[in-house]
Amino acid sequence: LRTHQWCFILFNVLLFHLLLFGADLLEEYFLRSLPLSYTDAKTLEIRERARKLHTDALKANLSHTVSSAATCSDQEIFLLVLVCSSPENRTRRNVIRQTWGNVTATRGYAVLTLFALGKPASVATQLEINEESQKHRDIIEGSFIDSPETQTQKMLMSVEWTVTFCPQAKYILKTDEDVFVSIPSLAGYLLSLQQLEDVYIGRVIHQGMPIRDPQSLGFVPIHQYSEEFYPDYCDGSAFVMSQDTACKVYVAAKEVPVSVPPDIFVGICAKKAGITPIHSSRFSGEKHISYNRCCYKFIFTSSNMKEDELFKAWKETSEGEDCSL
Repeated sequence: LRTHQWCFILFNVLLFHLLLFGADLLEEYFLRSLPLSYTDAKTLEIRERARKLHTDALKANLSHTVSSAATCSDQEIFLLVLVCSSPENRTRRNVIRQTWGNVTATRGYAVLTLFALGKPASVATQLEINEESQKHRDIIEGSFIDSPETQTQKMLMSVEWTVTFCPQAKYILKTDEDVFVSIPSLAGYLLSLQQLEDVYIGRVIHQGMPIRDPQSLGFVPIHQYSEEFYPDYCDGSAFVMSQDTACKVYVAAKEVPVSVPPDIFVGICAKKAGITPIHSSRFSGEKHISYNRCCYKFIFTSSNMKEDELFKAWKETSEGEDCSL
């Protein structure tokens, strides 16, 4: 080949690798929010109240009646995983228990996976949940009926249970039951963090607009939220909070309407507490990532996973050999 043809080939190879490895860095750079100021008196009050939370007082004043056989051990838990699940989806919970939710430790640090759900409409389903809860001891059940309209209540219940009954958890991952989670990859990232406070990480959504159509799911009336755009927030399919962030969200939640969707609810609470979301494109958001073993060992999450896909991804990423760069 002539010299200019070799140069053309070399240029395309370099361009390909630049796009492949530089896309995440560019995305995270452009989606990085500016730090919030703590000079606002209300923000300072929320942060101070969060710092002074005591579990005994919280247990005496639970805003959500919770039925739970699940407990946190006395040892420090590096990562508490809360999977928001539908009461009827027992099969999916079992699949998670047999795959990525089966991880109890990574890199020598403790991991605990629990399921958060509301009450089912069926008495028969409730009896099955009671049996499941006693068997696995990993279910947190709220007193509200589980429905599309009560998902924000489920989120708030999960945060309240965490700060009340599991204050020794360093990080909390909230995720959905259709998501694959690479626990080792996520743990490695969290261990590398220089920021130890106000951690709120996920796929950041910028300038999300409230739904004003009364016929649509997620409708938010203007008197509940009057701004044109929501504050930056992490997509609800999966995001991570530090324990101190969970405490601040819990305190700020008392002034935020539960009519907004759950992920936006957390984002509004975070803003009120002076917390800026951190973007990572290794969270897939609501997207399903086409399966590739090395890709799945690198990313944190992939959504819309079928049960056979969960088994395959878990088996191959946990047993397969390491991947090159």
